[in-house]
Amino acid sequence: MSEADGIDDVLDNGMRQSLLLASRIAETLARRRQEARRQQEHLDSQIAHEAQTRLAAERSAAHAALAAVHKDQWWDKAQPADIATAYAVAEGWKDHPTALEASEKIRQEVLTRYGIDTHDVGADTAYLESGIETIATEKARQEELARSQEQTRKAAAEHEKAMQLLAAARAEELRSQAGKLAPEMERHQVPVEYLASPELAQALQRAHNAKTPKAAAAADAEVKIRMFLIGKDGIHGPDIDQLRKETTANVNGADDSHFTDPAFVKAAKEMHETKLLAEGGFKGSRSASMEQRYERAEKELFARLEGIGREIENRVTGNDSNRLQDQGLKAETASAAGYGSTEHHKKFAESLENSGANETQIRGRLAAARGEGTHPSAAVTMGSGAAKAKKTRTGVSMGAERAKSSPARQIATYGRGK
Repeated sequence: MSEADGIDDVLDNGMRQSLLLASRIAETLARRRQEARRQQEHLDSQIAHEAQTRLAAERSAAHAALAAVHKDQWWDKAQPADIATAYAVAEGWKDHPTALEASEKIRQEVLTRYGIDTHDVGADTAYLESGIETIATEKARQEELARSQEQTRKAAAEHEKAMQLLAAARAEELRSQAGKLAPEMERHQVPVEYLASPELAQALQRAHNAKTPKAAAAADAEVKIRMFLIGKDGIHGPDIDQLRKETTANVNGADDSHFTDPAFVKAAKEMHETKLLAEGGFKGSRSASMEQRYERAEKELFARLEGIGREIENRVTGNDSNRLQDQGLKAETASAAGYGSTEHHKKFAESLENSGANETQIRGRLAAARGEGTHPSAAVTMGSGAAKAKKTRTGVSMGAERAKSSPARQIATYGRGK
């Protein structure tokens, strides 16, 4: 064997080993590539499966959310945010038949109920929600107004029915009363409807019950008086507005606030009626002439006027009756000394304003207060009757003086002249 042959063998062995090593490396790499490919395929499959699972869940949730839009009960209770959410879901899944059907249902309902076409809204669900909320609020307001009007209508109908029943009952009562008082009504020519006047009905009843000529004569005189007054003022007599206008025009210091006092209104009515009777030639009775009746009513009126005025003033200035009683003579004298001062009038005006009096009432009360030269307590001590009140020059006594210079004196003139 030659030396060259040995070298060739070595080279051949080395080549074979290299090829074998290369083959093993290639096989390892191939296996790794195959494993990586299998792992990638598995990962892709898992991701795809998860995506499909998630998509199926979302689709199921969307279908569940959109199923409600086909029910009228849902639309009756749905809030604007609920409708906007359902609309957004339907638009997002519009490529599915179920969502497309729900989208069309939503469009029809929103257009019918709220006058909004979702074709004009596009993807702006916030605009849709705001529009539905605005229209729903106005619709609710209109429905509430309609309910209120219906309730008012029903209440008015019930009131009218009740008034008709009362009128029928009253008419039946008058017919029954007229049957009992027929002789007296015929004698005095009293229409049945005049029995709606309580004073006349009472006078007729007294005439019916009279046992002596004197009692019958007194009752008949009262019936004549009431018939005369009905001829002047109607069956129900003068209303408060008429008395207010007449009294405030003739009595200084009297204003609208005094006519919330029933006793004051009664005294004003008595003065009004006595004046009418005197003008009509009535003389009164032995126990009380027209002038005496008028003076009694006048005295009561001015007593109420002064009492109410002092009560208002004491309330707004804080001088309540309990405090005045506790102060004693010295404190009362000090109060009288400051009465009528500029500071007193200013405080009085501020108190009236704080108490809620209007501008007209404040001016009237201040005008009356500025005419008062004497503290109200002094006015009370200077005389017991309204006829002497004019000496005090207070707001009330000024009213008394003004009234006594006209109606009261006229009553005496009417009495003497007729």
